[in-house]
Amino acid sequence: MEMPEQAAPASPVDPLVETGDWNPIAGSDRDAPSEVVFVDGVRRIEARLTLDHPDGPVPGLMAAFGVGAVGWNRVAGRSRFEGIAVHRMLVMAGGHTVGPAIATALRLVPESVPGDDPSELVSYVQRRMRDAEAGLASRLIGAGRIIVADGPISEIRPRPLVGFIKTHQVMYLGAAEREVIGSLRAGHRTPLFLINTKFLPRYSWYLRLADLPHGHSWTGFARCEVAASQGLDAAVDMAGWTAALLPGLASERHIDPRAPQNLVPIGALERELRRNMGDSALTVRALRAAVRTRQSAGAGSPA
Repeated sequence: MEMPEQAAPASPVDPLVETGDWNPIAGSDRDAPSEVVFVDGVRRIEARLTLDHPDGPVPGLMAAFGVGAVGWNRVAGRSRFEGIAVHRMLVMAGGHTVGPAIATALRLVPESVPGDDPSELVSYVQRRMRDAEAGLASRLIGAGRIIVADGPISEIRPRPLVGFIKTHQVMYLGAAEREVIGSLRAGHRTPLFLINTKFLPRYSWYLRLADLPHGHSWTGFARCEVAASQGLDAAVDMAGWTAALLPGLASERHIDPRAPQNLVPIGALERELRRNMGDSALTVRALRAAVRTRQSAGAGSPA
């Protein structure tokens, strides 16, 4: 839960699109696809940079992110990694870039953001990672599959793509509906509600992944969403599938401190992505070597 002081929905919400009887609904895997594919990404700040400039120091960073997927074949009872890819970047603020010699030595394309706020650099890396996740999810969509992607959806087309939101930052519903959410048990979901944004209206629902003792009434929850272009019937089916299937993949606290929301396949994918990203110390060593070489040549460079 990361609720700001005024946690209000940014768009009109209709809680009655599926039913006027707001009570818990049991999940159902009837006619569910044979394969569930989980898409996620991890990012890492490798080093902070400062570029000497006549107008003053310019902040920057060297960062890496990895994206990939886990395909869980429910029928065969096995899983596999798909689409693993690692991206690295050198990003400077204020429209500046590092010198071509350093970028060439590190085999990276220099990038920049227009603003001078260092927080924009991290936001830029995050956007790049989210774009890569969305692209991978789009490529993996196929017959007999449902895609579960980390975070809110950006897909407007009617395709079997579910956004899986682990952190609650907005209260979308009224007091009566919130009471129903708190009464859910594992394997149950709320009725669908429509978040009616102008550019991407979407159906959403809450589900409980695990019944955890000694927690508040919203402990162990996730929120899911699909594009409203799916149509209500398809959205109801996908809501039923997620409520039935995802609780069986919930992680446990002695394995993952983010349990149960960080599902077992997602946790495994994150470990595989970090393994593919390699040791950040080697990346920093290469960066320092490139800077020393550039300084030895008598040219300005990041410090």
